Amino acid sequence: MTLQEAIVARHSVRQYIEKPIEAEKIQQLQTLIDECNREGGLHMQLVTEEPNAFAGGMAKYGKFSGISNYIAVVGKKGDDTLLGYYGEKVVIRAQMLGLNTCWVGLSFRKQPDSYQVLDGEKLFCVISLGYGANQGVQHPQKRTIADVTDDQRIADHGKPFPDWFVRGVEAALLAPTAVNQQKFVFALHDGNRMEAKAKFSLIGYAKLDLGIAKCHFEIGAGEGNFEWA
Repeated sequence: MTLQEAIVARHSVRQYIEKPIEAEKIQQLQTLIDECNREGGLHMQLVTEEPNAFAGGMAKYGKFSGISNYIAVVGKKGDDTLLGYYGEKVVIRAQMLGLNTCWVGLSFRKQPDSYQVLDGEKLFCVISLGYGANQGVQHPQKRTIADVTDDQRIADHGKPFPDWFVRGVEAALLAPTAVNQQKFVFALHDGNRMEAKAKFSLIGYAKLDLGIAKCHFEIGAGEGNFEWA
């Protein structure tokens, strides 16, 4: 499975079967998490065989079940976008390994003995992980390319967006966001300089969602076609 295939196949899954994740897959995910933490200065942690986070009423209300593995998305205050970006890299790798995931903001109970949150850090959310009872479904896309792009380029130059930009935005529209809000916008400046911004959201998580969308954009657009402004 390629990265592009993985972002199409990935859907949020809330119900899991009681099937242990193989040791080699755990090791691959742990290696990637370690790499992401080093690159981003983050503190994401893989938690396995810990069923208590999703054993309470909030999890049942959110229709989560069968979860005993998850990623604790931990970082410093203000790391929202970086955590979204690198966390989604792990989500995509999990999909490529045949596993399912879901970003979870509220429907779990904190388990401070199962991961570390150091001074100056916070637990932003968790990502459930395991073998899904189903593969999830694609939510209807509420927004179009025009909704999440800065059309000033077309107004100024009369030129359509390049193909790589369109592919990137289409991939970003497949990214998971809180209640499918997609509060992000992409702008193209001076040839291949890209800017991505989060819009205001009453729900929150917009900056985290922006990082997830940026990860998808990079995969869709392809390496070498642009640089972040």
